[in-house]
Amino acid sequence: MPISRRNLIKLGALAGAIGLASRNFLAEATPENPRKPLRILILGGTGFIGPHQVRHAVSRGHQVTVFNRGTREAGLPASVEHLNGDRDFGKLDALKNREWDVCIDNPASVPFWVRDVGQILRGKVKQYVFVSTISVYADNSQVGASEDSALKKYAGKDVMAETRDTLKADMRLYGPLKAASEREAAHWFPGILTIIRPGLIVGPGDPTDRFTYWPVRLARGGEVLAPGDGTDPVQFIDARDLAEWMIRMAETRSFGTFNATGPDHSLTMAEMLKGIRTATNSNGALTWVPAAFLEKNKVSAWSDMPVWVPGQGETAGFASRSNARALAKGLTFRSLEMTASDTQAWFKGLPDERQTKLLAGLSAAREAEVLAAWHAGSPDKQG
Repeated sequence: MPISRRNLIKLGALAGAIGLASRNFLAEATPENPRKPLRILILGGTGFIGPHQVRHAVSRGHQVTVFNRGTREAGLPASVEHLNGDRDFGKLDALKNREWDVCIDNPASVPFWVRDVGQILRGKVKQYVFVSTISVYADNSQVGASEDSALKKYAGKDVMAETRDTLKADMRLYGPLKAASEREAAHWFPGILTIIRPGLIVGPGDPTDRFTYWPVRLARGGEVLAPGDGTDPVQFIDARDLAEWMIRMAETRSFGTFNATGPDHSLTMAEMLKGIRTATNSNGALTWVPAAFLEKNKVSAWSDMPVWVPGQGETAGFASRSNARALAKGLTFRSLEMTASDTQAWFKGLPDERQTKLLAGLSAAREAEVLAAWHAGSPDKQG
């Protein structure tokens, strides 16, 4: 299915994973390889992946400082040091005359944020971890493309003049500005830079519902509109797996650039939905509707049908990025079923008004309308 420019822009082993994540860092030290707790500065720390990073780092004996505007309560451990400021307005005094072993920059999406922090922290940290995105890539048509693929380029006048308000007004700049931010990070932190390019981040705490839609929808049961023919590939990563791996990357001082998405094997849309159906004890019947029909009926990939993009044409490689480098550095994954069931449980615990309308996916009425149109002119295809 040809994907619209608007929607292309939007793309921007269980036991082993749990065992590795839960081992106590200090207990791993040996006389031959002594280790000390790290001083970790997390810029942000109260968003989606930040609280997971903080709790995991504290559980492994590290000293954690978070820097943010102080406007969100994240229920962080009592031992965490809180520094306040505002990167939009250059209010970074709380970071001055301090040193840390590692800085993890979660929220930076515009280059001047990286520049301003770099001016203060260069020479004051031993590792700078920048959270980027797979949306930095210029071409999504190649299956299995690596981190060495060409990046998007910013075409405006002054990249340092772009702000978060610019992004809110024009999300076409998201990928180019993240790529420019990576280059800025390389300027200020040469030799000690780790760039993490996550795919779709999912799991408990997701503020976008871009994965949550499916556990919630399948749990409701009945006939479920499913996109394509089930063979299109999908990739995503549980926020907890991403956060815990990043702390391990800090512990081992691993530098370089890594696609952080999963799982560690190929996964199709059909396999994902059937796994979620099992996890949610759903009786839902999947009706697969061709991509061309969805496009004709103005059902958009990624937003109306979350996680999914057509596995052909210009998006053939979007959900098939190579994660070999990250796997070699110990990236592990919870099972799909665990992520789905935990996400469902988290969503059920939200206030009623938050549960009333999902932020991604089709409404029940719209889904029924599209299904009726499909059945009116096509044979059923359920799974």
